[in-house]
Amino acid sequence: MTRCSETPDEICDVIIVGGGAAGLSLAHRLTAAGSLTVTLVDAPGGAQRPAARTWCYWERGAGEWDEVVTASWSRLRVHGHDGRATTVDPSPLRYRMLRSTDLERLVHAGLARSPGSRVLKATADSVHNTLDGAEVACTTPEGRAMTLRARHVFDSRPLPALPPARTQLMQHFRGWFVRTGTDLFDPEVADLMDFRVPQPRHGLAFGYVLPLAGNRALVEYTEFSRTPLTTAAYEAALGQYTRDVLRLGAFTVDAAEEGVIPMTDARFPRRDGPRVFRIGSAGGATRPATGYTFAAVQRQSRAIADALRRGRAIAPPPYGRRALAMDAVLLRALDTGRIDGPDFFTGLFRRIPPERLLRFLDGTTSPWEEWGIGLRTPVAPMLRTAVELPFLRRRARPAPRPGEKQR
Repeated sequence: MTRCSETPDEICDVIIVGGGAAGLSLAHRLTAAGSLTVTLVDAPGGAQRPAARTWCYWERGAGEWDEVVTASWSRLRVHGHDGRATTVDPSPLRYRMLRSTDLERLVHAGLARSPGSRVLKATADSVHNTLDGAEVACTTPEGRAMTLRARHVFDSRPLPALPPARTQLMQHFRGWFVRTGTDLFDPEVADLMDFRVPQPRHGLAFGYVLPLAGNRALVEYTEFSRTPLTTAAYEAALGQYTRDVLRLGAFTVDAAEEGVIPMTDARFPRRDGPRVFRIGSAGGATRPATGYTFAAVQRQSRAIADALRRGRAIAPPPYGRRALAMDAVLLRALDTGRIDGPDFFTGLFRRIPPERLLRFLDGTTSPWEEWGIGLRTPVAPMLRTAVELPFLRRRARPAPRPGEKQR
């Protein structure tokens, strides 16, 4: 196999378009084996390149990303709208956080060491199938047009528009990396949902606190609703949360992040032809009811890499049909107001064993476990929604701007 190059007559095994979590994870697994030539097409600096992102997930024991994990937590906490806190220990699972810049540095170093593989800083303008593979038309930062060819292309770029859906909410947020004068945070406890904030008329809102040290944390204000806020509105909500709820006193903001994650029951296509596959959020890796993405990206990239090493090309569904069906019911129930969002999510953490609940949120529980969880939710409104869904039309809606974080 020849080395990937700019010469159209030459061909490499795999081109990965996009250097986010999905692209980096797949590139890492393909180059770790060393048997495939890989080109990762990563957007150069500028308006098209997203800012540094925070990715969170839970994992059992030691993990492959441990060397770039920024922080991790052994206990999780949820504050109900009534002010009561529920703290759980999900062991053997542990909640982990990493920054996109650290993962990028690790994967790029691996690509540099792998013969025949590389990172190409360019804008991917188009991706097309060919008779014997696929090609990617690119533009370099200097403005030079290039055409790359490969046997298979895995495209993680955001879709220009979301597929038609019966329900589409957005998880939109802004976060501050804060630093306080004294130790106010417990580095072993992450606040996943803090509903002690004013609730919007439609949807739900919560705080999210990830301690990085006794005096440092990522503090976010998040909403599940139909329309994002302005930056000024997020800032006001964060100010109220840090002042009146967390009572942080004087602090400084070292950095900020903001973004939107689609929460939709749309059906995401995983192929754009015989040799072009969609991966990551563009391929449906975002869990519709929670916005979590990173863990599903790992499952998907692992399966793709294993199949390619056996001479096959696939992009398996990130979630099973049961998980997607349950998410469709929950999204519709939230959107119609048939269930109270803060009470629903707080109830899950108060009534369900934490390790089982996290596996449920990842889509890896058994049908029997899911039946038991379902009985601990508001059964009547959920059943009414489940009966209604098959009669609803899927409608096209505009896509949100890309999210800055994958959970």
